[in-house]
Amino acid sequence: MFPEARFAIGPAISDGFYYDFDLPRTLIPEDLALLEEKMKKIIKYNYKFERADISTGEALKKFKQLKQDYKIELIKDLEKKGERNVSIYKSGLFVDLCAGPHLDSTGEIPADALKLTKISGAYWKGSEKNKMLQRIYGVAFETKKELDEYLKMLEEAEKRDHRKLGKELDLFVFSETVGKGLPMLTPKGTIIRKELEKFIVEEETKRGYQHVITPPLAKVELYRKSGHYPYYKNTMYPIMKVDEEELILRPMTCPHHFELYKSKLRSYKELPVRLAELSPQFRYEKSGELSGLVRVRTFCLADVHIICAKEQAEDEIKKVLNFIDYVNKTLGLKKGKNYWYRLSLGDKNDTKKYYKDDAAWEEAENILRKTLKSTGSFFVEAEKEAAFYGPKIDIQMKKINGQEETAFTVQYDFVMPKRFELKYIAKNGKEKEPIVIHHSSIGAFERIMALLIEHYAGAFPLWLSPIQATIIPVSKKFNKYGEKILAKFKENNIRAEINDQDETLGKRIAEAEKQKIPYMLIVGEKEEKDGLVAVRTRGEKKQEVLKTEKFIEKIRKEIDEKK
Repeated sequence: MFPEARFAIGPAISDGFYYDFDLPRTLIPEDLALLEEKMKKIIKYNYKFERADISTGEALKKFKQLKQDYKIELIKDLEKKGERNVSIYKSGLFVDLCAGPHLDSTGEIPADALKLTKISGAYWKGSEKNKMLQRIYGVAFETKKELDEYLKMLEEAEKRDHRKLGKELDLFVFSETVGKGLPMLTPKGTIIRKELEKFIVEEETKRGYQHVITPPLAKVELYRKSGHYPYYKNTMYPIMKVDEEELILRPMTCPHHFELYKSKLRSYKELPVRLAELSPQFRYEKSGELSGLVRVRTFCLADVHIICAKEQAEDEIKKVLNFIDYVNKTLGLKKGKNYWYRLSLGDKNDTKKYYKDDAAWEEAENILRKTLKSTGSFFVEAEKEAAFYGPKIDIQMKKINGQEETAFTVQYDFVMPKRFELKYIAKNGKEKEPIVIHHSSIGAFERIMALLIEHYAGAFPLWLSPIQATIIPVSKKFNKYGEKILAKFKENNIRAEINDQDETLGKRIAEAEKQKIPYMLIVGEKEEKDGLVAVRTRGEKKQEVLKTEKFIEKIRKEIDEKK
């Protein structure tokens, strides 16, 4: 289709594959169908995939002849890393640099089970300083049935996409003038956020957490001391010089909490110390990786650091996992279906990334593994996914499009107590070093909001719904009665509104359905006369007539119990 095309990279990914191209013109969606037809012809010709292992010198020569500049750059990068040989694959006239493996021939691909799904822009090597390429995404399955099921899931995912619903339900907005990846919550979106905050703070307080407030920036020296700066400096914002100090916006809260802990002498009788904060944090995410509320450049994390004796760790982690299960159950998420645990382990050989203390790593990993087993939780293990200071339990969730996200974590930390010289006075009167358990019970509020919007398709449970009930008078004559009911709702802390717009009753009901409001209260002559409301529940056609007080009692109970 484009003989002059330049090929960049094209890996398999968790949900299909993509390839980045430098093309003479911008592709349009209609091009995908044309490309699919050409792919099917290639399948029909049944070209073999032929592998050759050659030196980097030969590879450079070959790709220079083919005028494939991006491949040349990749080969040079491999040479810098000490590679002297590469593998290439040939299929028909097409030659590509690839590690493989491949099928034996194109004919093994079912022609009716592949689909090109979308086009997007992508910077070469992910850097905004480089050229913008065109990325084509696709999927391939063994059968047409699997493809059809996947496409149906994509269609449902599009309907539930939190970015789409966020706009339709007026929950959050982005502004180019404010900046990329910096979400602004509307009044309705703020209600959801505040309800989640209130819920988590109340639950943490019940469980003996102490809430603190620390500044959203600090001296760079703090992060050098913690060891975060070498690991995270590429995702941190630039240093600000203020007076004689170098300050930086924080990408995490733990160092602040350690300094708080150190501010006075601690006894074993105080342990565990559970410091909690609703903590604004700032991380530089590349623009191509930003995605609605899931991946942003500023977020608020419900952040906790439990400082305890080593012998208390197992019991504390067990309590944390039970707490997480309770939170997720309240949010309507089922363990094993909507979320599961991943035990993320380190790599003893990678001393550049991970703190070198083999015995401490083994002990910490065993404690987390043992605790997970004791709770009967399903979990998977993942090598090289740990934090640099210790192993962790990741709470994994799937977005509606099938992509897996880490929603929040429980981390066992044996490094920071050393770096910050955290101590407590033990029973024998001597100083002893504690361990730290980093965790969040709900994660970043922005991310959990995105996941909940998609999980519920915007039809939130009553306690989280921005508007819990809408009052719809059948005509202007009953507006005053509607206002009277609205006042009663407000007295009982029920979020309600009145729709007395000059529209037909049917149109106003349809609008309430579109806004996914849990209850619609239709009021007319009979209702006004007998102090009633005709209740229509979201998603149902039938109406139930109740005394206003009885309905208030019912709805209040539902809110309080977070059903």
